[in-house]
Amino acid sequence: MNTEMSKLVAIVLAAGKGTRMKSQLAKVLHPIMGRPMLAYPLETLKNLGIKEIIAVVGYQAEAVKAVFSSFPVTFVTQEPQLGTGHAVQVACQALNRNQGSVLVVCGDVPLLPEVYLEALYRQHQQTGAAAAVLTVELSDPGSYGRLVKDVQGNILKIVEARDATPEQLSIREINTGIYCFQIPFLLNALENLRPDNDQQELYLTDVIAQAQAQNLRVSSLKAPEAISFQGINTRVDLAIVSRRVRQQINERQMLAGVTLIDPETTYIEADVQIGPDTVIYPNCYLMGNTRLGSGCCLEPNVKIADSTLGARVTIKMNTVITESIIADEVQIGPFAHLRPLSEIREKARIGNFVEVKKSLLHPGVKAGHLSYLGDAEIGPQVNIGAGTITCNYDGQKKHRTNIETGVFIGSNSALVAPVRIGEGAYVGAGSTITADVPPGKLAIARGRQVIKEIKPK
Repeated sequence: MNTEMSKLVAIVLAAGKGTRMKSQLAKVLHPIMGRPMLAYPLETLKNLGIKEIIAVVGYQAEAVKAVFSSFPVTFVTQEPQLGTGHAVQVACQALNRNQGSVLVVCGDVPLLPEVYLEALYRQHQQTGAAAAVLTVELSDPGSYGRLVKDVQGNILKIVEARDATPEQLSIREINTGIYCFQIPFLLNALENLRPDNDQQELYLTDVIAQAQAQNLRVSSLKAPEAISFQGINTRVDLAIVSRRVRQQINERQMLAGVTLIDPETTYIEADVQIGPDTVIYPNCYLMGNTRLGSGCCLEPNVKIADSTLGARVTIKMNTVITESIIADEVQIGPFAHLRPLSEIREKARIGNFVEVKKSLLHPGVKAGHLSYLGDAEIGPQVNIGAGTITCNYDGQKKHRTNIETGVFIGSNSALVAPVRIGEGAYVGAGSTITADVPPGKLAIARGRQVIKEIKPK
């Protein structure tokens, strides 16, 4: 945390619809590796120690506010949306001071490095500039605003691409949309903005020309890399930024002791935590609020969402796990499916084509293959034979199955809930169990085998 930057106010521009995204969802809510786009610049500002953050919202304002309701940010609504200058005018209505400095950033630029924001603020303070602009040079500046400078390199103005002359369009240094302003200057300049442009909007960039007209200092800081300032306007931009965020996450995990066999095909969302010495094979997806302990192994094509895994857990290939808890030294898969509210305790084994839903499996349970265990509690050291199902739904309600310690369930059994299988009991293969089985007893519920002669043809 930078204690100097705690003196700043930050304004985040996040009101736009994002027409080019061609989406019913507000642009800043589009997810990037498990977090909405706007979360990234807000988190960066928070990490810098900035305590006063004002976010300007507009399109789907209530939805954006709801998503970030727990974040330390003040929301103001820009309605109608009349340009970036108008957005900052609206934000300034929420300012609780008229001195100091304000940092302006865009809500659709998720990769903002803290180091460049710190450097911009430091330059702004050291030079005493009324305005400081963060810039970058692009080989193809496209629709970005161009920095027009005099022969000494002083910024004269920023020209939006659609308002630029052919000569100005040839300029490769562009405005990133990130500024530091002295608050008294900004408040005065905002009052003088006019919609004299192609879009008939109030441009924040026109504030720079005002500073020059008043012989006030304008400084600029050119960042050495462009990708950090990639704005998102289309789904193509979203994919480019998402790839970069994924690379950063994977690098961070590897530096913390996680082995990724092929980082290019590994997807780990931003809030996932992984212990050291865990090995992750290609095409794995770790999503949401997922936690993995140390020494785990995820074979190829595993998907885990909002789940907690203990230490030394092995997840074999093509397994899906959602909203579940898995204890130490459990083995699951291949081709297993753990649905929400499943809990698998120490040293249990869930094999291929086994589905578990809303069930608790105690230590040492073995369900090797081809079974469905739903709405059940299965005691320690139980063996579930192949093809076993808990018949938990009667067409109207779900019912519980309780299997006590040390039970052996034979293959191809159907346990019709509600039902209890007592400790140490046996269920014969091929049985349909509709009544409780007392402890230590053998239950067989199947048709008697009949053998008849076959008449020759």
